[in-house]
Amino acid sequence: MAQRQLTGSRIRERRMMLGQRQAELAKEVGISASYLNLIEHNRRRIGGKLLLALARSLGVEPSALTEGAEAALIAVLREARAADPAAGAEQDALEDFAGRFPGWAQLLERRHRRVSELERTVETLTDRLTHDPHLAAALHEMISTITSIRSTAGILAETRELEPEWRDRFHRNINEDSARLAHSAKALVGYLDSTEDGAESELSSPQDELDAFLGDSGFHIPLLESDHPEDVDIDALVEKQEVLQSSASRAMARSYMWRYAQDSQTMPLGATTKALAEHGPDISALARHFRTDLATVMRRLAEVPESVTGGPVGLVACDASGTMIFRKALDGFTLPRFGSACPLWPLFRALSRPLTPIQETVRQVGRGGGLFRTFSIAQPVGEVSFDAPTLFEAYMLILPLGAGERTDGKEAEIGVSCRICPKENCPGRREPSILTDGF
Repeated sequence: MAQRQLTGSRIRERRMMLGQRQAELAKEVGISASYLNLIEHNRRRIGGKLLLALARSLGVEPSALTEGAEAALIAVLREARAADPAAGAEQDALEDFAGRFPGWAQLLERRHRRVSELERTVETLTDRLTHDPHLAAALHEMISTITSIRSTAGILAETRELEPEWRDRFHRNINEDSARLAHSAKALVGYLDSTEDGAESELSSPQDELDAFLGDSGFHIPLLESDHPEDVDIDALVEKQEVLQSSASRAMARSYMWRYAQDSQTMPLGATTKALAEHGPDISALARHFRTDLATVMRRLAEVPESVTGGPVGLVACDASGTMIFRKALDGFTLPRFGSACPLWPLFRALSRPLTPIQETVRQVGRGGGLFRTFSIAQPVGEVSFDAPTLFEAYMLILPLGAGERTDGKEAEIGVSCRICPKENCPGRREPSILTDGF
């Protein structure tokens, strides 16, 4: 049943809930019972004065009977079904269910939204617990203080004969350590609460600073798009970025810009715009067009504006150890901050098959459940010779699946990271998930 047809079903269910006869309602709004019957069986569309009259007689807001509210409700229900496909919810009956049982549908919608909010909170907090150096330092200080208090208290409890001067000194130590512990605990609680209040916390690592810089610039640096990007003073450009506060983040930004400059020379912005208009985001065709490698094309698609690519593009890269060294997020495809990503990602499979392109359609389990096309490749870094070990970097380009594209049901299920993945019986799981009952 099409979404636009649900208004009639909702009118019928509301009337039946009120115990009102069809003829009675038809008389109240000034139409025939036969015409109302056609409306309730979704054979006539209504609007304007008649819709207002029906809503007034049924004691509901007109928005409760209109298509917009139904479409939004159905969209959330469809999202909930995609997040748990194993539940067996019938896709064909979704619209009919929302029309016949709007109360239950709204309850499920609110529960799904609440679960999504809680999952986001869990992801944020577990990410901070795992990777935040400030949090690790605060916890280390608290543990050290607790150990000191425990040691001093043990001496006082176990030493029967202790000089008054030493006893007083130990008491002072316990008092000072306790005050420091209370202060540290208060500061830690305030730091954790900053996330819940929506306040931005201080950048806690060089990678955070680099991510903030790239996010602010949209991963696009116009100065490096000139005909002679080698003439740009990259060191001076980096020093102007206030968000790059540490020497490590500035070094990472310089590396990104140097490679960006090389990519822009290989695939100039104007030529890339024309090639994309001709080939679309076809990585292989673009590589042949510019006579370059696949990884360069992937990076370039992530560097140029979205208006050039014709849609959003996500990109992640990792080194030979599997640690993520670059990340450009894409709406609907959740990325962990650093490292510890799902081992089922094609990105990591590419590392075991160097120079072998891997194309795969994936669905990320959990919140969202959208479909994405991924393109992965692992290529050598720098020159290849017999005099030094060959190091590889892997890239995975992520594109949202278009509305008209089909997957034939062959999409692969992947997660974000094991710690926050709801997927059960996964062969790649490293540790229990905090989102399952088995944790």
